[in-house]
Amino acid sequence: MKEKVAHYIQQALQTLRTAQSWPDELETNIQVEHTRDKTHGDFASNIAMTLAKPLKSNPRAIAQQIVDALPDNNDIVKVEIAGPGFINFFINEASNFQVLHDIFEQGENFGRRAANGKSIQVEFVSANPTGPLHVGHGRGAAYGDSVANMLEATGNKVCREYYVNDAGRQMDILGTSVWLRYLQACGENITFPSNGYQGDYIADYGRELLAEHGKILHCSAEDAFANVCDDAPEGDKEKHIDGLINNAKALLGDNYSITFDKGLNAILGDIRSDLAEFGIEYQEWFSERSLTQDPDQVDRAIRKLQDNGYIEERNGALWFMSTRFGDDKDRVVKRDNGQTTYFASDIAYHLNKFERGFDTVVNIWGADHHGYIARVKAALQALDIDPDKLVVRLVQFVSLYRGDQQVQMSTRSGSFVTLRELRHDVGNDAARFFYIMRKADQATDFDLELAKSESKDNPVYYIQYAHARVASILRKLSDQGEKWTPEQGLKQISVLSHDVEKDLLVKLSRYPEILGNAAAQFEPHALAHYLRELAGDFHTYYNAHKMLGEDTALRDARITLACAIKQVLHNGLTLLGVSAPEEM
Repeated sequence: MKEKVAHYIQQALQTLRTAQSWPDELETNIQVEHTRDKTHGDFASNIAMTLAKPLKSNPRAIAQQIVDALPDNNDIVKVEIAGPGFINFFINEASNFQVLHDIFEQGENFGRRAANGKSIQVEFVSANPTGPLHVGHGRGAAYGDSVANMLEATGNKVCREYYVNDAGRQMDILGTSVWLRYLQACGENITFPSNGYQGDYIADYGRELLAEHGKILHCSAEDAFANVCDDAPEGDKEKHIDGLINNAKALLGDNYSITFDKGLNAILGDIRSDLAEFGIEYQEWFSERSLTQDPDQVDRAIRKLQDNGYIEERNGALWFMSTRFGDDKDRVVKRDNGQTTYFASDIAYHLNKFERGFDTVVNIWGADHHGYIARVKAALQALDIDPDKLVVRLVQFVSLYRGDQQVQMSTRSGSFVTLRELRHDVGNDAARFFYIMRKADQATDFDLELAKSESKDNPVYYIQYAHARVASILRKLSDQGEKWTPEQGLKQISVLSHDVEKDLLVKLSRYPEILGNAAAQFEPHALAHYLRELAGDFHTYYNAHKMLGEDTALRDARITLACAIKQVLHNGLTLLGVSAPEEM
């Protein structure tokens, strides 16, 4: 109905362009909003006030002209001009019943929009494959997948992508950590580095390496630690681990890839499995290492920046002059030793994304990447790519509490709660809903006890219970030897006369708008809040009004309304990756 009102205003403006010689190029950004006070009608528009300046006329006078030019229709029963020039629209109550016809006709497609030809890539999670996914990664996973689902539902072609950081120093630390545990499994007495990856899973990989490859990776502890600086508290732990990495590569030669790939493939396999069990499937797993293979996309990106005049050589290193685009300092892309930086790989990766033809790229990053946004957008601009085509949304990590104690998480130390453990504890549905029910850039505490409770205070349970409650009504009707069909129910809906029923019809009609806005703003929490409100309104309605009364017409009408609510709850929960059970 909101779109219909906007269309009627547009028709009136077109009439006035002709009748009043209003300029054709006059910009008319028609905004129609739901009114907060029913005495002011159902919808209001400020279009007259936005036209006052370009038309050099009084906004109330413009409003009157628009009202007089509105086309005849059966949807609007009254129009009023209020305040400085607001136009208030009062809708025919019968028009509100149309939403029930739409819901039953469209079913699971209600609220969805036709394909618009726009291609969007959503890259999310992309956690380094150095350990299992923990509860912090879970929030980015639930958020990213919900955003992708909503973008698809609103007509976009979406590609979900995971960027696999399978290159660089952190991966070498992982590979070397696995090798050192392998040496321990071989019987070598070594002191494990304080900043190596220390989780039990690393020791498991070391033992598996011994079982799979025997002693081909073995060397003495003395050789492994030869010429490596001390790792004592007064030592340099970073130089210590780098020395061990260098020794591993020198001693193992080509076999270094065995220990490197062992950690990478095992952890990446766990990540894939965890995300699939969490209801998330990616269309693309993009390897960072592929950027440096033939052709070398990193060097090609640097050359393009160089050709555009944004690379400067300083003391043998190549610097990207990102300060020209508002960054706080220039950034090294190739060191004086010839090695490219992480940032250079990120530049090449984003160039690759847009060369694949995406209209918009959505990056979902942890909040600690805030400072990275300006430099990436600067690189895109320097590569002649519109930086506004890159959308970055930051996700605050979640704080998990066991009683009054917050669980501290560190991937290297191995002290963390995995996403898998959380899912097994509270279930996928609660985990996904709790992760997205607040704005992504707001820190959140995950209440384990609330997530498992069966009460109205648990939002996901409350919504699912509303869905199951409607299914229960249909079962009770069947047990009574009666039946209901949408066709017979829709014939009776005019008997719905209570204010709460009218309010429910209006709330149902807002679902497509809520979904569209949530998708456009990348805010699944807005959809979650809507579903919670709809469920709450239904529970209130159910508790106050008899659903299976003796009046057959009223019974059928109320069941029709309830089943429409059930369908909308199902549609919304599905987009959030949450199930809609028939029984609870």
